[in-house]
Amino acid sequence: MVSLPDSLHLDGRVALVTGASKGIGEAMSRALAAAGAHVIVTSRKREAVDAVAASIREAGGQATGRALHVGRLDELADAVDEIAAEAGGLHVLVNNAAANPVYGPVEDTDAGAYDKIMDVNVKGPFLLSQAALPHLKKDGGSIINVSSIGGRKPEQGLGIYSVSKAALISLTEVMGKEWGRYGVRANAICPGLIQTQFSEALWADDKTRERFVRHLPAGRVGQPEDLAGLTVFLASDASAYCTGAVFTVDGGYLVA
Repeated sequence: MVSLPDSLHLDGRVALVTGASKGIGEAMSRALAAAGAHVIVTSRKREAVDAVAASIREAGGQATGRALHVGRLDELADAVDEIAAEAGGLHVLVNNAAANPVYGPVEDTDAGAYDKIMDVNVKGPFLLSQAALPHLKKDGGSIINVSSIGGRKPEQGLGIYSVSKAALISLTEVMGKEWGRYGVRANAICPGLIQTQFSEALWADDKTRERFVRHLPAGRVGQPEDLAGLTVFLASDASAYCTGAVFTVDGGYLVA
């Protein structure tokens, strides 16, 4: 059995993952725990995150569930400080939680939906990262922002969602530029079509999925686990020279 290089181990580190009760966030949490991190599994529903955390512990990892609603902006700073105090620090922040309450052209998107998308997808990660910075500075830390290929190339019917993900990429680049002097890295991951409940409308219909996959070099829809290795890499010392970077996990969609 091949062992992980020491630089990929996360022993002794605490990782906070938002939107972690299912899909991409759950897969990321499991990967970080398998690499040795104590993972704080967060999402809106306490019962759901407790179940994921318990499953990780049953598999031999370290995990704690905590309810955290990224859309409740005034609660985020206190939540981060409490988590760091209870866990004994904070070394990795994964901003994965996202919202997209509408599908269709931008002219049909009302101000309420726009605000919700921008609050959860941009302002939430900004405030969480800002609150995490004092903790991440202590030992050098990593911020991983989960954007989307829509942030690189706007997706049909996902206009404002794509705008929010483009803003998150820009925010990542700004944090990488400004926070490197503190020993804090910030990088973005842009998933393509990943088979999760969040993207079900895009892959559940056979004809839609087949039409999409036909143009993918990888020849298939992605799975949440396809992001696991990159997540561990960006959280670990193996990526010590990576900051402000944008990584795609899209099966070749952007180059097809």
